[in-house]
Amino acid sequence: MIVAGIDLGSTTGKAVVLVDDKIFLGDIIMSTPKPALTAQLAMDAALKNAGLSSVKDLSYIVSTGYGRLKVDFANENISEISCHAKGAFYAMPSVRTVIDIGGQDCKAISLSDKGAVLGFEMNDRCAAGTGRFFQVMAKVLACGLDGIGDPANISKTPASISSQCSVFAESEIITLVNNDISLPDIITGINKAVASRVSSLARRVGVSEDVVISGGCYNNEGLRAALEDSLGMKITKLLLNPQFMGALGAAVLAKGKAATLTKS
Repeated sequence: MIVAGIDLGSTTGKAVVLVDDKIFLGDIIMSTPKPALTAQLAMDAALKNAGLSSVKDLSYIVSTGYGRLKVDFANENISEISCHAKGAFYAMPSVRTVIDIGGQDCKAISLSDKGAVLGFEMNDRCAAGTGRFFQVMAKVLACGLDGIGDPANISKTPASISSQCSVFAESEIITLVNNDISLPDIITGINKAVASRVSSLARRVGVSEDVVISGGCYNNEGLRAALEDSLGMKITKLLLNPQFMGALGAAVLAKGKAATLTKS
């Protein structure tokens, strides 16, 4: 059975093809102004890696993410909560808490030992604690996202970032720069501020190990360290690229849908 899942986020598009139980990851495609084009580029990359030529080779396709309604070749669209939970559990069945920091929102999901979603919390009302927040701060500091996540920029004397709003936080960062506060102190302060917001979200659903981060923010070592400190527990590394958890979960759900249709 050959199925696929596609995660069309606000900043990137990812697709996964499942050939029976073999996983083929696509490429991470930067979002274009046209979501449908991003979806096609992401799917084409996954098909190529699986040695396939067309979506016609797929039995079922599930879309998820910010732009899931724009994937016109998908058979069905399913929420990010369900897909990230399914993908993380499929990749590592020991997972009990999933933290996903997307470009436009942040999610915390609690899972049972069977992979069922026990509860979730989501912040999608402002940019605080999201990938967009990091993008704004990286631009202000002219250090790029790599600089925000660089372990060399982890400081023992973090600056205090008190503003919850990204607009006000930007002004606060500019003030710190003008006061000659060091770059590592500012970056560590930013990561600690985001970690505080994210851990507060996670505690509302209950945090149990293994705790994993899905999405690109896993690559931010400063954020991981700050989250571990705030939660009081280690962040476990997923066995597959964390940025593909939504697409993987969508593919696993597509496999279940296809199996049901075959039986009927």
